[in-house]
Amino acid sequence: MERQLCGTQPILCAPVIRQVDLRLIELLESLEPAEWDLPTIAPQWSVRDVAAHLLDTALRKLSMGRDQCLVERVEIRSNQDLVAFVNRINAEGVTVYRRLSPAVLVELMRVACGQTADYYQSLDPFATAALGVSWAGESNSLVWFDNARELTERWHHQAQIRLATNRPNIMTSELYHPVLDTFLRGLPHTYKNVEAPDGTAVLVEIVGDCGGEWCLVRSSDAWCFASELPLAIAAHIVIPQAIAWRLFTKGISHEAAHAAVTIGGDRALVEHVMRLVAIVG
Repeated sequence: MERQLCGTQPILCAPVIRQVDLRLIELLESLEPAEWDLPTIAPQWSVRDVAAHLLDTALRKLSMGRDQCLVERVEIRSNQDLVAFVNRINAEGVTVYRRLSPAVLVELMRVACGQTADYYQSLDPFATAALGVSWAGESNSLVWFDNARELTERWHHQAQIRLATNRPNIMTSELYHPVLDTFLRGLPHTYKNVEAPDGTAVLVEIVGDCGGEWCLVRSSDAWCFASELPLAIAAHIVIPQAIAWRLFTKGISHEAAHAAVTIGGDRALVEHVMRLVAIVG
């Protein structure tokens, strides 16, 4: 039976964002008062801070995306400028919304998430998005990719809260596989300066019910995902789904990640998979 590879088809996940946000609201409603102040793996952010960030980004999506309200215009000349801008507005949002009581924050989250879900589903997935997915090397992206990037944000920040509060993660194929598929769309950009003979193939396997296989192949001028498995694989990495989201969002040390993955073939070549960062900042 032919093996099905991931990475070549659009990720049409707008309805999934609604489901992930519903799980977020259920999670926040279940927290005890002391749990709001627990530290997370996000540097210097508590559970309260991560929740505040998720509220802030949802409200910004409605204001800037749906309502086209841009009160601050910033000139972005480099990736460093983008990272500095994103870090600043994220910090500003957390500073404001962390002051809210849990009851107020959850109620505002309920309103914001419902409206953003409607907004995502109203968009043409094959239109051009207002912003490119920078960590994938795109200055212009299609709406489906921008929506998928938003899904990864909603999912992995919720996962940080679940990890901090010892709640089970939402690792179902419906909710987590598109997150993994989106993260790995950053691999061609990660490999852009990696030299190798044409036809060199790197196989990435994420094991677990939500995982899959992605095969990156070198062509004359770029690395691209293959739709069929090549006869020869130069390097192969196997990543448990439980740590994959942390690996690609700077949520685990390289030492711990290396201890959890299995590598075969050209170790130097496959090492670049471990360097994929699918967030800004």
